[in-house]
Formats: sequence, C-alpha cells, structure tokens
Amino acid sequence: MTENVVVLGAGYAGAGAISKLQSELDDNARLTWIADVDYHLVLHESHRAIRDPDVRSDITFPVSDIADPSTRFIQDEVVGVDVDEQVVELADSDSVDYDYVLVALGTQTAYYGIPGLEEHSLTLKSLDDALEIHEAIADASQAATRGEPAQVVIGGAGLSGIQTAGEIAEFRDEHRAPIDIHLVEALEEIFPGNDPEIQQALRDLLEDAGVQIHTDDPITEANEDVIEFDEGEPLDHDVLVWTGGITGRDAMDEVDLENEHNRVTTEANFQTSNERVFAVGDSAIVDQGDQPAPPTAQAAWQAADVAGENISRAIENRPLKTWEYEDKGTVVSVGDKAVAHEVKPAFGVSLPVDTFGGFAAKNLKKMIAAKWIASITSANTARKSWSSL
Repeated sequence: MTENVVVLGAGYAGAGAISKLQSELDDNARLTWIADVDYHLVLHESHRAIRDPDVRSDITFPVSDIADPSTRFIQDEVVGVDVDEQVVELADSDSVDYDYVLVALGTQTAYYGIPGLEEHSLTLKSLDDALEIHEAIADASQAATRGEPAQVVIGGAGLSGIQTAGEIAEFRDEHRAPIDIHLVEALEEIFPGNDPEIQQALRDLLEDAGVQIHTDDPITEANEDVIEFDEGEPLDHDVLVWTGGITGRDAMDEVDLENEHNRVTTEANFQTSNERVFAVGDSAIVDQGDQPAPPTAQAAWQAADVAGENISRAIENRPLKTWEYEDKGTVVSVGDKAVAHEVKPAFGVSLPVDTFGGFAAKNLKKMIAAKWIASITSANTARKSWSSL
C-alpha cells in the first residue's frame, strides 16, 4: 500500500523535513509539499532586505532547488486540516488526502490585544514584509529633512527587533537619510530573558549605531502617527514596525488537536494528539521537559531532521526517535556587526570568552546561514550567497 505523506510549509522546518523525507521514504510513499510561496526564505537573514532589496536572490531558494522531481509541490494557502477525514484543506485548490501529515506552517505576529497596533504597524515575517519596510523607510526619509527627520519606531527588542533596527541604521548611513530610530521594549532590558552580558553587548552596538532605546514601558495603543505608553510620553512615528510576539496560524484554529494559541502541542517525537499528524518548528510546542523548545531557526533545523525520520519510522511501524534540543549558542547581527554568546566549541577547541563580537562573530553568523543553505541546496549555492549573509 502506498502512503501519502504531506508536508505543510516552506520554512526551516518544512524545507528541512522535505530534504530528510526524500532520503528516507521508498517507493511505497508519495510525498507532497504544500506552501503559500514557491521558495524557501532564510528567515533569520530576511532583515537584510530592509537595507538592500537586491539581497533577496541570495536568501530565497526555489522549491525546485530543494524538492526531488518525484515530490509533488502545490503552491496554495493551507486553511485547515481535517484529522477525521485525513485531508488538508486549501484556499484555491482541491483538498489533499494524507496518510501522514507534518505541520510546519510557522507562526504569525501576535498583537496582544493592543488597540490599533495591527492596523498601524508593519511586521517582519516574510520577504514581502522586509521589502515593505524598505519602501516605507525610503518614502519616509525622502519626505523628511535634517530639521525634521523621519521617526522610525521598532516595537519589541527581541532578535527580530534588534536586527531590524540595525539594518535601518545601515540604510540611514548608506543613504545619508534623515531618520531617527527608536527601539521600544516593554520589559526592563533588550533581548529579554537572555544573559546580561549579551544584552549589554547588543545595547552597546545599537547605541553606537544611533538607535534610541526605550525599555520598561509597554505600548498601550497605536495610532496612525503616534504610540501611547503605560507611563511615558507618547512617541511619534512615520513608520512603525512591530516584532513583539508570535502566535499560531489561523489555519490551525479549528483543527481537532491539542494546542496552545494555535500552536500544536507534541511529544518529544513530534507526534500530536492524533497519531497521523506530526508537527515541527514554530507551529509546534514540543515537549522538552521543564519547558518547550524555543521558536528559533536553530531549534527548527535540529528538529526537522528527526521529524522527517519519525514519519518514515511510523510508516514502517518502527519506534519513534525522541528529540532533545541542544542550544549551540546565539549569534545576533546589528547591521554589519554581530555579537556571539555561549557558542559551543567547534572541533574540540574551547573558546576563551562567552561573549564576543568583531570579525569572528560576523563571520560565524555567515557560516551558520551558509551551512543551512548548503544542507538544503548545495555548497556552491551557499558560496554564492555568502556576501549577502
């Protein structure tokens, strides 16, 4: 009997799982890949397109570069999964039957019920988002003067917010554009929940780049040209970018699976409350004991390989593998600079410091992205993308 295996999503988890499944499945399985775009985006480098849209060709890769000829690809929006009928429901195409499905749809932006925030802000969850931010800051800077610079506000000082601020600062400097940049965080410090050493290192780079940092005061309302705070004075904006949180996709809203905020809960083997449905990446909350795996590119890369293998094991009635997340460290860019923290030793060589920047951190970030690109396409493709990473 031929099994129909369907993978939903072209992000890190989806692309990685497709690569693994193509090497695992035999002639007794048909593989279908469904995504709303026909390319894979290296999302943690998408902020580069804010400064220079031309980098898009170096951070996006057609599904044809990843999928085998025998893998069927459907470009369409997933609107639901019927676990009783075992079908994936699509916006513009016929439903697709499955025997096993892997949900890797990623997440969407969470606005936490803040009035006006969704209506008046841009986000950074896709290539189109990055290009829209680029156009918005370019237009705002052209309408501004040295005496009245454009006010660009980034809400949320996590990874995306910090890297967005860094790229806008580079755009400002390269174009000598009259722009003031504000990075706003509701909690006490930027990069919340991380070691104070990397928090301070990132703060130093941002301040050196002329980014004004506002912390410990949540946004309570957003209007067309001003945001209100719980305690502080209102802040005018010509461009408002919101990077402050994530929630699951609407497609998972009515799915009969255990979930939290539309993110499907799974065991450490990626199997959901339905044995025919697996979930991985940001779409999933994967049991890792005391706390779930983080919604990061690093976690998705690691998980995709095991999730793909486990679907093959399920088809063959073999025991499923248990995945354990391994934190290999953090590397964050601020424009052309970067900070690395608690990076795992390579080749058995211990690093002399926990946190470092400079040439080493900058090139380490490039190497991480290049390694991922090589793993799903080829080493030559990764080499060609190097200068844009």
